[in-house]
Amino acid sequence: MKKIVVGAAIIEGGRLLAAQRAEPVELKGGWELPGGKVDPGESDHAALVRECDEELGVAISIGRQVGGDWPLGDEGYVLRVWLATILAGTPSPLEHLALRWLSPEEFGSVAWLPADLPIVAAVQDLIKEGLRPGLA
Repeated sequence: MKKIVVGAAIIEGGRLLAAQRAEPVELKGGWELPGGKVDPGESDHAALVRECDEELGVAISIGRQVGGDWPLGDEGYVLRVWLATILAGTPSPLEHLALRWLSPEEFGSVAWLPADLPIVAAVQDLIKEGLRPGLA
């Protein structure tokens, strides 16, 4: 059985929200999309809403999925990412070292974690194509 991690590609004004990991030590300082593990009995969408509330203090609206299952490490985890918009709140780094809003031209200015690199490239293409988070 796959172990699921969910991520939010939160886009506002054509910019993507990036979060800098605080832990574990081997990932500290790397940049990622906000999100986390799906709890037993929890849907992917419910987990993503919960994680964005816990990590960022925001309520989100979930749009289209970016790709399918992205491999995540060697332990059987897969990452599923959705485009998202903020419904309420202002993102704060409640569980991260820092947050940054990046334009597509700035995506290369942070050290993304390796698993996030292909997803960020896919999101960059979507933004350049002018797609909005809710579009299928």
